[in-house]
Amino acid sequence: MLSNLIEDWARGIARQVGRFVAKSHLSPNALTIIGFLLNFPAAFILAQGQSWSWWVGALLVLFAGAFDMLDGAVAKVTGKTTKFGAFLDSTLDRGSEVVVFLGLLLYYRSGPTTDQYHGSILVYIAIAGSMLVSYVKARAEGLGMECKGVGLLPRPERVLMVVAGCIINVWWDLGLIVVLWILAIGTNVTAIQRIWYVYTTAKKQDLAAAQAASVTQAASSIAQVQPVKPATVASSAKEVPQEDAAGQEELARKGWLFRRAGGGGR
Repeated sequence: MLSNLIEDWARGIARQVGRFVAKSHLSPNALTIIGFLLNFPAAFILAQGQSWSWWVGALLVLFAGAFDMLDGAVAKVTGKTTKFGAFLDSTLDRGSEVVVFLGLLLYYRSGPTTDQYHGSILVYIAIAGSMLVSYVKARAEGLGMECKGVGLLPRPERVLMVVAGCIINVWWDLGLIVVLWILAIGTNVTAIQRIWYVYTTAKKQDLAAAQAASVTQAASSIAQVQPVKPATVASSAKEVPQEDAAGQEELARKGWLFRRAGGGGR
């Protein structure tokens, strides 16, 4: 993953450029669409497989990727941050990756026989891994869990690796194959890392929810216990003296009769 220093530096430049671009009255959504469309000529040029095409295609991919940060910077500067804008940006990011990989796939399908099979398979696996990484992130966010920055190869790193692979391929024919191997493995490892992160986070949330439910249920059970009414206690307290008085009166009467009987004997 890119270091925080490099990422902050890149976003700082994007904010500065964003202030300038904002004066052109281009909306953030327009910048997102422009960045997406730039990937089509980039893919076409990469499919040519020539030395010049690797350079030009790599620069176009890098330039298109810059729009991914630029549209967000312009949205913040102009105060036009919207939910649909975030949705459009995320959706077209996936489309951009597919288009670029399609250009590489076309190159390998029409390129040297020795690279056709391995290159095509690696491109397929890299596309699948990239889409899985993005899907796991989107699904996790839908469940209220943030996956940003989790994993080995988020999108910025994947874009830079494709650019680096294209440039290396100018001098070394196996340069792009090596990068595709890294992408094919790294993207799927990243997906597994994010799945594990979601699993552990969801498990903690479920445990916390279960504990909260237990506390709530216990409190509800205590509240349902009926307290002894004060009137009942008072009534019982009044009845005891009445019984005692009746008993004392009976004893006094018996004692009087006894004394009277005894007196008659004398």
